[in-house]
Amino acid sequence: MKKEKTRCEWCLKEPIYIEYHDKEWGMPVHDDRILFEFLVLESFQAGLSWLTVLKKRENFRKAFAGFDVKKVSKFNKNKFNSLMQDAGIIRNRLKIEAAINNANRFLEIQNEFGTFNKYVWSFVGGKTLVNRRKTLKDLPAKTKISDAMSEDMGKRGFKFRGSTICYAFMQAVGMVDDHLNHCYKKKKR
Repeated sequence: MKKEKTRCEWCLKEPIYIEYHDKEWGMPVHDDRILFEFLVLESFQAGLSWLTVLKKRENFRKAFAGFDVKKVSKFNKNKFNSLMQDAGIIRNRLKIEAAINNANRFLEIQNEFGTFNKYVWSFVGGKTLVNRRKTLKDLPAKTKISDAMSEDMGKRGFKFRGSTICYAFMQAVGMVDDHLNHCYKKKKR
């Protein structure tokens, strides 16, 4: 009989959560397109559950041109209006406006740093921060590093980039490893 893998408890309620946990959450991402995808998705998640966003993820990919940052940066009023009518995504005016704005800010960072990857990973010195967390209660909503990232992004004109959103982004793209100590995905360092 095969033993079931021990996972972080937050992902056990839905198969889509388990798949996300096992294949993506906490895995280091250095591809600018995927970083942009998570930046957009995390901003849409604000005030909602991550499960809501995951269930609509494919619709978001279609609506936001496969998260091609250059294409999203050029979305005009007609495209904005069509997004507001798209029942497959979260139709929040401020979040849609933020996604388009943030695409332009993202491009500015690419111009300045060469890649968004270089910019964002600089907040953790280019390496995943491996945290030791015993229970879900030990997971913070934000940290000093996410505060600094949020503040810097705010100065650069990003919207929907509060510290809690930044920390969720950091977890999603593997800038921090917050798998619980007993989870089979925990880096053993």
